[in-house]
Amino acid sequence: MSPRVRTTGNSFPPGGERRSDKRPGEKDAAGSLVLGACAPGATPPADCGRCPRLTDFRLANRRANPGWHNAPVASFGELGAELLIVGLAPGLRGANRTGRPFTGDFAGDLLYRTLAKFGFSNGTYGADAADGFTLEGARITNAVRCVPPENKPTGSEIATCRPFLAAEIAAMLRLKAILALGTVAHDSVLAAEGVRKSAHRFAHGARYCLPTGRWLLDSYHCSRYNTNTGRLTEAMFVDVVAAARQVLKTAG
Repeated sequence: MSPRVRTTGNSFPPGGERRSDKRPGEKDAAGSLVLGACAPGATPPADCGRCPRLTDFRLANRRANPGWHNAPVASFGELGAELLIVGLAPGLRGANRTGRPFTGDFAGDLLYRTLAKFGFSNGTYGADAADGFTLEGARITNAVRCVPPENKPTGSEIATCRPFLAAEIAAMLRLKAILALGTVAHDSVLAAEGVRKSAHRFAHGARYCLPTGRWLLDSYHCSRYNTNTGRLTEAMFVDVVAAARQVLKTAG
Protein backbone atom coordinates (compact mmCIF):
# COMPACT_ATOMS: atom_id res chain seq x y z
CA MET A 1 0.00 0.00 0.00
CA SER A 2 1.37 3.44 -0.95
CA PRO A 3 1.76 5.97 1.85
CA ARG A 4 -0.75 8.76 2.23
CA VAL A 5 0.67 12.15 1.36
CA ARG A 6 -1.08 15.43 2.06
CA THR A 7 0.28 18.97 1.65
CA THR A 8 -1.27 21.92 3.52
CA GLY A 9 0.83 25.06 3.75
CA ASN A 10 4.27 26.36 4.75
CA SER A 11 5.24 28.44 7.80
CA PHE A 12 7.44 27.90 10.84
CA PRO A 13 6.89 28.84 14.52
CA PRO A 14 9.40 30.80 16.56
CA GLY A 15 11.55 29.05 19.14
CA GLY A 16 14.69 29.22 21.22
CA GLU A 17 17.38 27.02 22.64
CA ARG A 18 19.05 26.70 26.01
CA ARG A 19 22.17 24.61 26.37
CA SER A 20 23.09 22.96 29.65
CA ASP A 21 26.60 23.32 31.05
CA LYS A 22 26.40 19.68 32.09
CA ARG A 23 27.71 16.85 29.96
CA PRO A 24 25.38 14.18 28.52
CA GLY A 25 24.77 11.57 31.21
CA GLU A 26 24.99 14.09 34.09
CA LYS A 27 22.03 15.62 35.91
CA ASP A 28 21.12 19.30 35.85
CA ALA A 29 20.00 21.46 38.80
CA ALA A 30 16.42 20.23 38.45
CA GLY A 31 17.56 16.61 38.71
CA SER A 32 16.93 15.75 35.05
CA LEU A 33 19.42 13.65 33.13
CA VAL A 34 21.19 15.77 30.50
CA LEU A 35 21.02 14.08 27.09
CA GLY A 36 21.64 17.11 24.86
CA ALA A 37 20.52 20.72 24.54
CA CYS A 38 17.36 21.63 26.47
CA ALA A 39 14.53 23.81 25.22
CA PRO A 40 12.93 26.39 27.55
CA GLY A 41 9.73 24.92 28.98
CA ALA A 42 10.25 21.54 27.30
CA THR A 43 11.50 19.48 30.24
CA PRO A 44 9.41 18.78 33.37
CA PRO A 45 11.24 19.04 36.71
CA ALA A 46 12.33 15.81 38.38
CA ASP A 47 9.49 16.11 40.92
CA CYS A 48 6.78 17.25 38.49
CA GLY A 49 3.40 16.88 40.19
CA ARG A 50 1.04 17.86 37.39
CA CYS A 51 -0.47 14.38 37.09
CA PRO A 52 -1.39 12.88 40.51
CA ARG A 53 -1.66 9.29 39.26
CA LEU A 54 1.74 9.43 37.52
CA THR A 55 3.28 11.15 40.56
CA ASP A 56 2.02 8.42 42.88
CA PHE A 57 3.33 5.74 40.52
CA ARG A 58 6.71 7.45 40.30
CA LEU A 59 7.01 7.70 44.08
CA ALA A 60 6.06 4.03 44.47
CA ASN A 61 8.78 3.09 41.98
CA ARG A 62 11.32 5.22 43.82
CA ARG A 63 10.59 3.26 46.99
CA ALA A 64 10.71 -0.08 45.19
CA ASN A 65 13.71 0.69 42.97
CA PRO A 66 15.75 3.55 44.48
CA GLY A 67 18.60 3.04 42.00
CA TRP A 68 16.43 3.73 38.97
CA HIS A 69 15.93 7.11 37.26
CA ASN A 70 12.25 7.30 38.36
CA ALA A 71 11.63 10.85 37.07
CA PRO A 72 10.39 12.55 33.90
CA VAL A 73 12.60 11.45 31.03
CA ALA A 74 14.27 14.26 29.07
CA SER A 75 14.59 14.23 25.29
CA PHE A 76 17.65 12.65 23.69
CA GLY A 77 19.61 14.31 20.86
CA GLU A 78 20.36 17.85 19.73
CA LEU A 79 17.82 20.63 19.21
CA GLY A 80 19.45 21.31 15.84
CA ALA A 81 18.24 17.96 14.53
CA GLU A 82 16.02 17.82 11.44
CA LEU A 83 14.11 14.73 12.62
CA LEU A 84 12.10 14.39 15.83
CA ILE A 85 10.87 10.94 16.87
CA VAL A 86 7.93 10.95 19.29
CA GLY A 87 7.03 7.87 21.31
CA LEU A 88 4.24 7.22 23.79
CA ALA A 89 5.83 7.30 27.28
CA PRO A 90 8.85 5.89 29.14
CA GLY A 91 8.79 2.14 29.68
CA LEU A 92 8.87 1.03 33.32
CA ARG A 93 12.05 -1.04 33.01
CA GLY A 94 13.40 0.88 30.04
CA ALA A 95 13.61 4.67 30.04
CA ASN A 96 12.15 4.99 33.54
CA ARG A 97 15.04 2.87 34.77
CA THR A 98 17.88 4.26 32.63
CA GLY A 99 16.76 7.89 32.20
CA ARG A 100 17.10 7.92 28.40
CA PRO A 101 14.25 7.47 25.91
CA PHE A 102 13.90 3.94 24.51
CA THR A 103 16.95 2.72 26.41
CA GLY A 104 16.97 -0.64 28.16
CA ASP A 105 14.00 -2.38 26.54
CA PHE A 106 13.10 -4.17 23.30
CA ALA A 107 11.60 -1.09 21.63
CA GLY A 108 14.96 0.66 21.95
CA ASP A 109 16.82 -2.31 20.47
CA LEU A 110 14.76 -2.07 17.29
CA LEU A 111 14.63 1.73 17.18
CA TYR A 112 18.33 2.39 17.66
CA ARG A 113 19.38 -0.48 15.37
CA THR A 114 17.24 1.01 12.61
CA LEU A 115 18.41 4.58 13.19
CA ALA A 116 22.01 3.38 12.94
CA LYS A 117 21.23 1.73 9.61
CA PHE A 118 20.32 5.13 8.14
CA GLY A 119 23.13 7.18 9.69
CA PHE A 120 21.12 8.78 12.49
CA SER A 121 23.55 7.74 15.24
CA ASN A 122 27.17 7.48 16.31
CA GLY A 123 28.77 4.82 18.50
CA THR A 124 27.36 1.53 19.73
CA TYR A 125 24.03 1.32 21.51
CA GLY A 126 24.60 -0.43 24.84
CA ALA A 127 21.14 -0.12 26.43
CA ASP A 128 22.57 2.27 29.03
CA ALA A 129 22.46 6.06 29.23
CA ALA A 130 26.23 6.09 29.84
CA ASP A 131 27.11 3.94 26.80
CA GLY A 132 28.48 6.91 24.80
CA PHE A 133 25.89 6.35 22.07
CA THR A 134 24.72 9.61 20.42
CA LEU A 135 22.22 10.65 17.79
CA GLU A 136 23.13 12.38 14.54
CA GLY A 137 20.46 14.60 12.97
CA ALA A 138 17.69 13.11 15.11
CA ARG A 139 16.11 13.76 18.51
CA ILE A 140 13.81 11.49 20.50
CA THR A 141 11.09 12.41 22.99
CA ASN A 142 7.77 11.08 24.30
CA ALA A 143 4.22 12.40 24.27
CA VAL A 144 4.14 11.72 28.03
CA ARG A 145 7.39 12.19 29.95
CA CYS A 146 6.62 10.07 33.05
CA VAL A 147 6.07 6.32 33.14
CA PRO A 148 2.35 5.45 33.39
CA PRO A 149 0.93 2.34 35.06
CA GLU A 150 0.60 -0.52 32.53
CA ASN A 151 2.10 1.82 29.90
CA LYS A 152 -1.31 3.48 29.48
CA PRO A 153 -1.49 7.25 30.10
CA THR A 154 -4.96 8.73 30.38
CA GLY A 155 -6.29 11.39 28.04
CA SER A 156 -5.92 14.08 30.70
CA GLU A 157 -2.31 13.04 31.37
CA ILE A 158 -1.50 13.21 27.67
CA ALA A 159 -3.05 16.68 27.44
CA THR A 160 -1.27 17.88 30.60
CA CYS A 161 2.11 16.86 29.20
CA ARG A 162 1.47 18.32 25.75
CA PRO A 163 2.93 21.81 26.45
CA PHE A 164 6.33 20.16 26.91
CA LEU A 165 6.05 18.58 23.46
CA ALA A 166 4.89 21.87 21.92
CA ALA A 167 7.87 23.69 23.46
CA GLU A 168 10.19 20.97 22.16
CA ILE A 169 8.90 21.32 18.61
CA ALA A 170 8.97 25.13 18.71
CA ALA A 171 12.61 25.12 19.84
CA MET A 172 13.80 22.86 17.02
CA LEU A 173 14.48 25.54 14.44
CA ARG A 174 15.85 23.13 11.81
CA LEU A 175 13.09 20.56 12.26
CA LYS A 176 11.81 19.18 8.96
CA ALA A 177 10.08 15.92 9.88
CA ILE A 178 8.43 14.25 12.86
CA LEU A 179 8.09 10.48 13.11
CA ALA A 180 5.18 9.53 15.37
CA LEU A 181 5.28 6.06 16.90
CA GLY A 182 1.64 5.16 17.42
CA THR A 183 -1.70 6.93 17.53
CA VAL A 184 -1.14 8.77 20.81
CA ALA A 185 2.12 10.27 19.55
CA HIS A 186 0.48 11.16 16.22
CA ASP A 187 -2.47 12.89 17.86
CA SER A 188 -0.23 14.68 20.36
CA VAL A 189 1.94 16.09 17.59
CA LEU A 190 -1.12 17.36 15.72
CA ALA A 191 -2.52 18.97 18.85
CA ALA A 192 0.85 20.54 19.68
CA GLU A 193 1.02 21.92 16.14
CA GLY A 194 -2.60 23.13 16.22
CA VAL A 195 -3.58 20.91 13.29
CA ARG A 196 -6.97 19.19 12.83
CA LYS A 197 -6.90 15.42 13.34
CA SER A 198 -9.75 14.85 10.90
CA ALA A 199 -7.54 15.81 7.96
CA HIS A 200 -4.56 13.76 9.16
CA ARG A 201 -5.59 10.28 10.26
CA PHE A 202 -3.04 7.93 11.78
CA ALA A 203 -2.00 5.03 9.57
CA HIS A 204 1.22 3.08 9.46
CA GLY A 205 3.34 4.48 6.64
CA ALA A 206 1.24 7.62 6.25
CA ARG A 207 2.99 10.90 5.39
CA TYR A 208 1.54 14.38 5.72
CA CYS A 209 2.99 17.81 5.05
CA LEU A 210 1.53 19.92 7.85
CA PRO A 211 0.53 23.61 7.68
CA THR A 212 3.76 24.35 9.57
CA GLY A 213 5.72 23.10 6.56
CA ARG A 214 7.01 20.09 8.49
CA TRP A 215 6.35 16.49 7.54
CA LEU A 216 4.58 14.06 9.84
CA LEU A 217 5.31 10.37 9.27
CA ASP A 218 3.51 7.54 11.06
CA SER A 219 4.59 4.12 12.27
CA TYR A 220 3.16 1.57 14.59
CA HIS A 221 5.09 1.73 17.85
CA CYS A 222 8.20 -0.48 17.83
CA SER A 223 7.11 -2.27 21.00
CA ARG A 224 7.68 -5.94 21.71
CA TYR A 225 3.90 -6.47 21.69
CA ASN A 226 3.53 -5.08 18.16
CA THR A 227 6.45 -7.09 16.81
CA ASN A 228 5.44 -10.31 18.60
CA THR A 229 1.92 -10.10 17.19
CA GLY A 230 3.19 -9.31 13.69
CA ARG A 231 1.46 -5.94 13.58
CA LEU A 232 4.88 -4.40 12.97
CA THR A 233 7.78 -6.25 11.39
CA GLU A 234 11.35 -5.02 11.35
CA ALA A 235 11.10 -4.59 7.57
CA MET A 236 8.02 -2.39 7.99
CA PHE A 237 9.84 -0.22 10.50
CA VAL A 238 12.94 0.02 8.32
CA ASP A 239 10.74 1.23 5.46
CA VAL A 240 9.31 4.05 7.59
CA VAL A 241 12.73 5.26 8.76
CA ALA A 242 13.95 5.05 5.15
CA ALA A 243 11.02 7.28 4.18
CA ALA A 244 12.00 9.75 6.90
CA ARG A 245 15.55 9.88 5.57
CA GLN A 246 14.21 10.48 2.06
CA VAL A 247 11.90 13.26 3.26
CA LEU A 248 14.87 15.02 4.87
CA LYS A 249 16.80 14.81 1.61
CA THR A 250 14.02 16.31 -0.47
CA ALA A 251 12.50 18.82 2.01
CA GLY A 252 13.51 22.43 1.40
